[in-house]
Amino acid sequence: MVNGMDNAHSTIDTIGFIGLGVMGGPMCRNLIRRLSSAKIVVFDRDEAAMKDLVALGAEIASTPAELIEKVDILLLSLPDGKAVESVFASIEPHLRPGQIVVDTSTTPVDLTRELAARAQSAGADFIDAPIARTRQAAENGTLSIMVGGGEVAFRRLRPVLECMGSDISYCGAVGGGQIVKILNNMVLFQTVHALSEAMAIATRSGVDGHVLFDVFTKGSADSFALRNHGMKAILPREFPLRAFSTAYARKDNSYALALAEAAGITARGAKLLEDVFAHAQAQGLTDEYFPVFHQLHELS
Repeated sequence: MVNGMDNAHSTIDTIGFIGLGVMGGPMCRNLIRRLSSAKIVVFDRDEAAMKDLVALGAEIASTPAELIEKVDILLLSLPDGKAVESVFASIEPHLRPGQIVVDTSTTPVDLTRELAARAQSAGADFIDAPIARTRQAAENGTLSIMVGGGEVAFRRLRPVLECMGSDISYCGAVGGGQIVKILNNMVLFQTVHALSEAMAIATRSGVDGHVLFDVFTKGSADSFALRNHGMKAILPREFPLRAFSTAYARKDNSYALALAEAAGITARGAKLLEDVFAHAQAQGLTDEYFPVFHQLHELS
């Protein structure tokens, strides 16, 4: 029995995890540490990532198909919708009634709903549970997790999610979690871009960037984006690799644009960011942490 689950759900004792990258690796480590009574089975194309988790007590599966046959709950942490669709196709023939597939990736809403319907035809549940906050939050188990799907499955899953996140938000039916996450990122990107522009204008006008951002923290411009992306990336000019890259940010922004189009909304801010991300990639700034678009001001 997984800790914190009631007797009605005591059959959930094996959890699978596919995708052990920058966010998925620490998320899975927290599962192992906090669900000591649960068996954890993992798969990743990077064998080294799997071996690190074996040392903590995880079991390795040789393929996603092998993994799904061993688990009650499967969590996915993958780069994009194409990867999610590919992995789902490999596990789909092996799904059985009562299983829950949980996508913690950021995935297009229409694809999420399609996969949920396909899972349902096998008697399984598909839950979208994309994550927000930083790599450090993944390490600390303090992610924000936005969940879409059936309420019964959500209640069954919640103790598992609480091992990885400190804020678990139920957002309604399948796709609701992805909608909220995509729009969260859309707002974040635009806020970080505004901070970048403000700093470029201030410094060229004779005000030190440290002064600008410090004053922002004391006024109405204060925000999570300021304190984490502005002060920890733009100000010190630290745009590391293997963080949330320009390519990933552009992908998520494209999901926001698709969602806006489906809703009949002209998302001018998101369209601007598409141009910014495209320009950054044209300048070779593809793999760096996405606030690297601040360097574009130096090229103007």
